[in-house]
Amino acid sequence: MIEPFIDSRGVILRRDLIAAGLDDKPLIRARKEGELVRLRAGAGCLASVWAQADRAERHRILSHAVKRQYGDDVARSHVSALLEIGGPDWGIDLRAVHLTSLFGSGERTQAGVVHHRGWIGVNDVRRHDGAWVTADARTALDTAAAAGRDPAVCVLDWVQQTRRATREELELGIARMKDWPGTVGLGYKLRLSNGASESVLECRTHLFCRDRGLPMPVPQYEIHHPSGLLAGRVDFAWPEHKTMAECDGLVKYLRLRRPGETIVQCVLREKKREDLLRRLTGWQMIRIVWADLERPAVLEADLRQRLFTTAA
Repeated sequence: MIEPFIDSRGVILRRDLIAAGLDDKPLIRARKEGELVRLRAGAGCLASVWAQADRAERHRILSHAVKRQYGDDVARSHVSALLEIGGPDWGIDLRAVHLTSLFGSGERTQAGVVHHRGWIGVNDVRRHDGAWVTADARTALDTAAAAGRDPAVCVLDWVQQTRRATREELELGIARMKDWPGTVGLGYKLRLSNGASESVLECRTHLFCRDRGLPMPVPQYEIHHPSGLLAGRVDFAWPEHKTMAECDGLVKYLRLRRPGETIVQCVLREKKREDLLRRLTGWQMIRIVWADLERPAVLEADLRQRLFTTAA
């Protein structure tokens, strides 16, 4: 009986059943039978959809339900807007949905929803999924202001690398927000971003080198054939140390896969590309994975040994 009221995201609102002349019994029955998961008061989600959703997707589902409940008086903002446009969620608190009032009311937390009332200009919002979200530059800055240093830099790198916002737009936004609560240090976070990192792992590696006093690598370094034809691009390079590096993660290989290609085939193709780049440059290749950053002392020692031994 509840099927006609479930939307394309698997969400159902109690108010829709009431408007159709029904009561709570179909919802109660669906929850008891394990068909429905309660998201918050008045909103549920198909259990099958919820079970398959990861941490970020569960926030998007909840954000979608809240958006439907609140309507056009608010815009989804901060991390709730960031995830809607595909931004990174590493290191960011996803427990609450964030809304910014378009009419200056709010600044409270209620039932898993944080209501903000920061100043909103015409260019600070746009339409997405049939409702308001904060514009990309504003979204990145709001998220970065509330996040720790490293997650914030990852967000600021992403929004620049994907060309959703320019550095100039972000700097202008920071200038406007300089007196807002919680924005101290936002300019510093932006200065730490390079706008070129294509993944969270790359961004974290860049910050790691800075924090450990290691030589700073050149991001997205291009290597060419003697003819001048582009042979390939690596995530990082230290030309003066004759070293290049790739940051390896499953997401990267999923991104690099060609249509119909398996992960194994993709990895083998990448191996051939690496062999070619080593032949062309005579440089060594370092591969950095997520687990390496969990052993910072070991990673630092390895990088120092490989960089400075090669340079010598």
